[in-house]
Amino acid sequence: MKKGLFVLVLPLMALISILILGGFEREQATSPSRKEAPRPNIIVIMADDMGYSDLGCYGGEIHTPNIDYLANNGIRYTQFYNTSRCCPTRASLLTGLYNHQAGIGKMTDAEDEPGYRGHLTENTVTLAEVLKSAGYQTGMTGKWHVSNTNVQKNPQEQLDWLNHKKDYGDFAPISQYPTSRGFDRFFGNIWGVVDFFDPFSLVSGTKPVKEVPKDYYHTDAISDTTVAYIKSFAGTSSPFFIYVAETAPHWPLMALPADIAKYKDTYKPGWDAIRKARYRKMSKLGLIDSTKTKLSKRWQDDLTWEANPDKEWDARAMAVHAAMIDRMDQGIGRMIKALRETGQLDNTLILFLSDNGASPENCAAYGPGFDRPNETRDGRKIVYDLKKQVLPGAETSYASIGQRWANVANTPYAFWKAESYEGGIRTPLVAFWPKGITAKKGSYSTQVGHVMDFMKTFLDLTGATYPATFKGHSITPTTGVSLLTSFAGKASVGHETLFNEHFGARYARSGDWKLVSSGRDSTWSLFNLATDKSEVQDLAARYPEKVRQLQGLWQQWASQHQVFPKPGKKN
Repeated sequence: MKKGLFVLVLPLMALISILILGGFEREQATSPSRKEAPRPNIIVIMADDMGYSDLGCYGGEIHTPNIDYLANNGIRYTQFYNTSRCCPTRASLLTGLYNHQAGIGKMTDAEDEPGYRGHLTENTVTLAEVLKSAGYQTGMTGKWHVSNTNVQKNPQEQLDWLNHKKDYGDFAPISQYPTSRGFDRFFGNIWGVVDFFDPFSLVSGTKPVKEVPKDYYHTDAISDTTVAYIKSFAGTSSPFFIYVAETAPHWPLMALPADIAKYKDTYKPGWDAIRKARYRKMSKLGLIDSTKTKLSKRWQDDLTWEANPDKEWDARAMAVHAAMIDRMDQGIGRMIKALRETGQLDNTLILFLSDNGASPENCAAYGPGFDRPNETRDGRKIVYDLKKQVLPGAETSYASIGQRWANVANTPYAFWKAESYEGGIRTPLVAFWPKGITAKKGSYSTQVGHVMDFMKTFLDLTGATYPATFKGHSITPTTGVSLLTSFAGKASVGHETLFNEHFGARYARSGDWKLVSSGRDSTWSLFNLATDKSEVQDLAARYPEKVRQLQGLWQQWASQHQVFPKPGKKN
């Protein structure tokens, strides 16, 4: 065996036990007992490419009883924002900054400008680093995706690596791994895309996990490792912080057959029927006011479901998407059970959200290469099916839900992941903390929040100090706003202004006014979110002065937050 490889061919739970107990156990902390120290445990759970209305508690038909339990006994936020894509949102959430300030304006390529280094830069501190300095135990499970990606120069060597045929060492610089950024323990994938049955870039701490058991499913491994962390941390006298970065339901569409079977008929009525049902449920739940939040026009509604030649494939694709979310929820149920059994549930703040809107991508069109294998470990060919002839769900198929279902998943909003319209940036957020949230159970908060707000919130909760310098580097001040006012059920505006930019897609929000443009069309559109939250009535021609005002605010923000200069450009 090559030195440094972590070889395991064991049942899944045995694998998890070894990962927790085999060399990664921390000594018990010596801080006062929790009876004397009211600081809460904190668990942040983030789904990957999940739509705004996918959850049952946000209007969806997917079975999510455990997340619904958190929502019905906590708070749901109706104006909370991410940065529209996986790695930028992770950078912002972890550092309390806009993502360009943290070095990830685009993806994880190392580029030549401060806002585009492709990893968390030295001018940042992570939630784990800050909370660890305040005596917290820290752990992370799941998807990291905020470090530079080590890639082989030869495409065949890259495929051999992805196919588990050869080993080329670390997946990113070790100095950029989670355990180098404040996490005592880590189990998960360093890169963004994974085969859910046999993930590439899987590590425990810094050691590659070279082989996984036959019954391995990545969402279950993330859940079971998190449960093990909870039980281990609860045996000490120090509070803990765990960041659970789910990979579900990001493509490729891969789920367990029993979970898929639950939804085999659910999506056969088609796009319009599901979308309208979600909209009605959201209105009934009080999540939206139908007079102010219209159901936006369905994407490419020229094709009806009845005339769709791929109905079987499309219904199956969304069924797998639902199954992946269902399985994630099952794991969250096990986390809640572990907290209850260890006596930690009442004093644990759990935050659940998504990193961006549902994805419109057709991953089959990407084909193999970079982070996508062309065969399984045992030599079975992986199909990238552009003709929708191979039903998705198995390990041998790389497929995704596509634009029309992504539009449905983001009901009632327009567009999706990577865009700055509400369908790309608005996230469901559930906050649950029996001991600390005094707002009415099951209530809604309209506070305008952003993923960077977790840093300020946790500082206020724990008494931790946000440093001016860290490890010899000056640290950029956090731009977040605390959520504690909303925890008390008090009205709070939150952010007066918010901004975003990603591959040319951008927005500026000031109060209820929002200026936005697509990554495909730089023309600005203007919306008044007070009366038009789903952005159906463009007011740019009617209010040119407001367009100029917000455009100026966006330009000022972009110049001050490392959006410019762009890599290879000087403007």
